[in-house]
Parts: sequence; structure tokens; C-alpha cells
Amino acid sequence: MDGGKVFREAWIAGVRAHYPGEPKPGYVVPWEDTPTWERESAAAVFGQVRDFLRATGGAASRLTREQKGRFVALCWTGQIYRHVPDPKPSYVADWADLPEWQRETDSDIFERIEREISSPGS
Repeated sequence: MDGGKVFREAWIAGVRAHYPGEPKPGYVVPWEDTPTWERESAAAVFGQVRDFLRATGGAASRLTREQKGRFVALCWTGQIYRHVPDPKPSYVADWADLPEWQRETDSDIFERIEREISSPGS
């Protein structure tokens, strides 16, 4: 499966699991309707997590759940700076300033990528 799509599916699943109440429609828009810059960013962050896991020989799996989420959040922030000329502060907030649902979702994304790359044929 396409790495960006894996990322997006993990994001949507995380939002549905952790967001308090009804999520904003843009948070759960399907892959096919996701803006190009977000698809490119999802693919880039998938690649960064995959490469990190591979570069550590899989040892990055031993990170805490919070460390995994922080890595995803930082990689995503880099993509925001790349694609959004003047981002709102909430788009580039530090880990401690992210809402709990978003931190949990970012951690879920890392763990989903771990499973994806450890499955046969990946």
C-alpha cells in the first residue's frame, strides 16, 4: 500500500478513536479527497518514520509511545513549514501544546507504520 495512504488511514482511525465529540470534516476526509500538499506530506512523514525504523535496525520500536508520537509530530511540522508559507501557530505547535487527541493519534500513526513495514512484502 502507498505510504501516504497508510499515514492518512492511520490519521483518520486515530481521529475517530481519540477526538472528543464529532471531528471536523476535514480531519476525516478520505485519501482521494485530501489536498495534494497533504498527500505529499503524509507520504514524506511515512518515509521518515520508515527510514528511522530501518536505520535503527528496528530498535526505534523500543521508543516510548510518547517518543513515537513526538517524532511524527515533528516530522509533520516540518512539512507544514515546507508547504504553508505563514502557518497558524496551532499548525506548528510543540508537542506539549497539542491536544491530547492529536498526541494519541500521532503515536498511533507511528505504530501503524511499524506494523506496515514489518509485514511481509513491505
